[in-house]
Amino acid sequence: MSTEELEDRRAHLLQELATIGDLRPGSLVSRYRKCGKPNCRCAQEGDPGHGPSWSFTRHVDGKTVTRILKPDDVERVQTQIAECQRLRRLTNELIEVSEALCEAQEGTETKKKPSKASSRWKPRPRSNA
Repeated sequence: MSTEELEDRRAHLLQELATIGDLRPGSLVSRYRKCGKPNCRCAQEGDPGHGPSWSFTRHVDGKTVTRILKPDDVERVQTQIAECQRLRRLTNELIEVSEALCEAQEGTETKKKPSKASSRWKPRPRSNA
């Protein structure tokens, strides 16, 4: 991409970032369960069970936290999770475009340097002590 195209892309990404709504990291899972009553419909073969019961899971201070959601909250939480994923995609692309723009302005390109270490495994010499 040319410098002008990169600047246009960066401006577009910044505009998109300004439209980010409420967001939250985590995942949403629907679960079905069987109640265990032998005469219930869920005890019949092929029945998925009662549900769905929705739970929202995320990490807080290194711990996994799960919360059961009310059915009315599911759509809102799905939208918030999608916005968080959108934010991550946009910021990753913005970083890539910005890096390419910096390199274009400097007249350099990022080139991967070959590794100095051999890719072939060599055993260590053993001491006989």
